[in-house]
Amino acid sequence: MTPATPGRVSGLTAIAGALLAGQLSVAPVQQPGVTPTVSRPAAVPLAALDPAARTADPAALDARLAGPLANPALGNPAGLVVDALTGAVLLDRRSDVPTAPASTLKTVVAAAALTTFSPRETLTTRVFYSPPATTPTATPTATPAAAASTAAGTATSAVSGGTLWLVGGGDPTLTAATGPAGYPAFARLADLATQVRNTGITQVDHLVADQALFTGPSTGEGWRDSYVTDGNVTPLSALEVDGGRATAGATGPRTATPAMAAANAFAAALRRYGVQVSSTEIGVLPAAGAASAGQAGARQIATVHSPPIPLLVERMLTYSDNDLAESLGRLVAHARGLPASFAGAVSAVLGVLHELGVPTAGTYLADTSGLSTANRIPPATLVALLRTAVLPGHPALRTLLTGLPVAGFSGTLNDRYDSADARAGAGAVRAKTGSLRIVTSLTGQVVDVNGRLLLFGFFAPVEEAGATRDALDRVAVALASCGC
Repeated sequence: MTPATPGRVSGLTAIAGALLAGQLSVAPVQQPGVTPTVSRPAAVPLAALDPAARTADPAALDARLAGPLANPALGNPAGLVVDALTGAVLLDRRSDVPTAPASTLKTVVAAAALTTFSPRETLTTRVFYSPPATTPTATPTATPAAAASTAAGTATSAVSGGTLWLVGGGDPTLTAATGPAGYPAFARLADLATQVRNTGITQVDHLVADQALFTGPSTGEGWRDSYVTDGNVTPLSALEVDGGRATAGATGPRTATPAMAAANAFAAALRRYGVQVSSTEIGVLPAAGAASAGQAGARQIATVHSPPIPLLVERMLTYSDNDLAESLGRLVAHARGLPASFAGAVSAVLGVLHELGVPTAGTYLADTSGLSTANRIPPATLVALLRTAVLPGHPALRTLLTGLPVAGFSGTLNDRYDSADARAGAGAVRAKTGSLRIVTSLTGQVVDVNGRLLLFGFFAPVEEAGATRDALDRVAVALASCGC
């Protein structure tokens, strides 16, 4: 599935999610020098759902959805609807049969990352410096005093020669952008370049990109050859800039060599800040104590950090970011002592489902983004995972819910639910989308007319097209409008 491009809602999604969840209240705003003529009471949080509200009748709900599900554009879809509070099954169409999930699979890696990492954990990109064999007269330092000296315009001892190592930490949101930061603020090459220059370095012989954190193939089983050129994903690397795009926010083809592109982008940033780079290449930072004869070992001189993991997960879900999904899968594997590869990532995320008590019988995964046409998972597994996130036993999974796109408002549902027969679902349906040439899917949550929170998953075995998406949206609208 082509990931959505963050647009007008990039800074509003988290706020809207909190408002919908009843976590925020809006206080009145008084501008300086303006005396309000009418008092404005503060808004109160949305009321909690009533657990005593009437549960939908399965037969009535089945009748309500029969027409929309029979739309020829959907083929013969599988589906499952359950009451979130009780777990009661309200509709079941082959939910135990493994099917291709497409990008609805991203809910699985989201749960794995949120379970594995602390809420404040970030991804770190580092720069190391190895001096040349003939040690220069000054040694680079990353002390605050050196940085302050440079910022104040005081000359520092210039350092020339040697090697810089740009070491990837698995952060595909690392950016070469130099304009005003958005939300969340991503790690920037410009900040790394500033830190390097503040050590006194003015020229290096080599800039080496280290992507060794991730191992194994860079493209997955069941991936189309055109995924990279179509702009769906970058070949997997622990070091990439702007998701392998030519510039931040660009669309179209991705680079086939993300680590080399990152090295060249960092070299350009360094030159802008007065550090000349003679050459760029791919390599692996020597282990401590493994420096070559006559050359001192490398030491860290600069770091930048990604937004915290929950914000990365939210972005990954909202915009269906394939690079983030695959990187998070590998990072979960690495944190759990498994190879940071496709196989390691799959094993790690399935292990998390097992720990959460989510059934996985019949599941086969080839990746963690959902791009592979070889993936198979029962719809019941994905809906069970949503219910695990909804219930109070796993508060860390809340971001899995707030990251779901909102119909007609955010992410991959931003431009949907605008037709006359689907408009009722705008703002009401929160769901992860999925599309491949073999499936179009939608998995998420909605509150029905009775005030019951319903969880659903629908999987149409047809390639996504306008008619298919519209038909699937009408199913979700029928579910939301059901007072069954």
